[in-house]
Amino acid sequence: METSRRTVLASAAAAGLTAAAAGTSHASAGRTPTKELFGRLADGTKVYRWSLANGGTRMKVLSYGGIVQSLELPDRHGRYTNVSLGYDSLDAYVTGTTFFGALIGRYGNRIAKGRFTLDGTTHQLSVNDGENSLHGGAKGFDKRVWDVEPFAGAAGVGLVLRYVSVDGEMGYPGTLRVKVTYTLTARGDWRIDYAATTDKATVVNLTNHTYYNLAGEGSGDILGHELALDAARFTPTDAGLIPTGQLAKVAGTPFDFRRAKAVGRDIRDSHEQLVTAKGFDHNWVLDKGITRQPEHFATLRDPASGRTLKIATTEPGVQFYSGNFLDGTLTGPAGRTYRQSDGLCLETQHFPDSPNRPAFPSTVLRPGETYRSSTVHGFSAR
Repeated sequence: METSRRTVLASAAAAGLTAAAAGTSHASAGRTPTKELFGRLADGTKVYRWSLANGGTRMKVLSYGGIVQSLELPDRHGRYTNVSLGYDSLDAYVTGTTFFGALIGRYGNRIAKGRFTLDGTTHQLSVNDGENSLHGGAKGFDKRVWDVEPFAGAAGVGLVLRYVSVDGEMGYPGTLRVKVTYTLTARGDWRIDYAATTDKATVVNLTNHTYYNLAGEGSGDILGHELALDAARFTPTDAGLIPTGQLAKVAGTPFDFRRAKAVGRDIRDSHEQLVTAKGFDHNWVLDKGITRQPEHFATLRDPASGRTLKIATTEPGVQFYSGNFLDGTLTGPAGRTYRQSDGLCLETQHFPDSPNRPAFPSTVLRPGETYRSSTVHGFSAR
């Protein structure tokens, strides 16, 4: 029932995806994205890097993992810099476990003990986060090579990415056919439209794992960034970062971002949830719920550069992760190491462990239904 409801609510978002994919028949709003060889996997498979630009936003995307390798934005003086964390080599992405910039699936976030029961059958998933499954398992969508088709048209310029996840991959039932469209609009907004179908009942929760530092990749921490979230509740977790099932009020806690405040203002508070996660690594329950069109829920701003990110989504939740496990062992394209809180993620999603929490919005997808989700990242500088 819940999946059907989500399918209906997202029907308008589907029209946006179709328009983007079909936009090549219209007058171009920008140049068609170009590609170059980025590297080869151990089996010889070629991985390409696509470059696209529109409306003042520049982006580079890999066919491996649908990874956003760089996202260049101007500051208030028109000076460009890359605001997303990542690597400069394919090998680093292949061996890395940070999910920098990647498409995440089949299931974004955690599933307790890597196990769920659907229609009376228990499915054991790939376990890659202690006893839990995280972001689709040891070889999720972030570790797969996607088919990529560029487009340029009235809807903007972008890429259509496709991947077929076979029945049983990482333990998930059903062959899942996935289509994700990245669009840079004439305004320079980055829109993501997700769509998927299955031949067996399964669970799906797709997202993107870009780490933002609006001051610039490698420039230092994001603790001075100001964040506002339209969310009066969040989902507390146990020691394994699995939701307890409670929808707790943010009022009177460090988790209250209903008015913009610096990310670092309360991050070292003694609140048990902050101590457990070593910072923010929680799902916020968005006030708007599941919506027909992407609706605004978050504003992130770097006061120094003036760069501002506003996010709208059809999803009911967002995982705000403050880069707690960056430990100085990784080096980005600028040649600087990434330390704790040198980037943050705002991953639009259904809630973690929903397959094991009937009270949470359902992530079940059945044959004959289409999973759809849309998120828009709006950029400006002031």
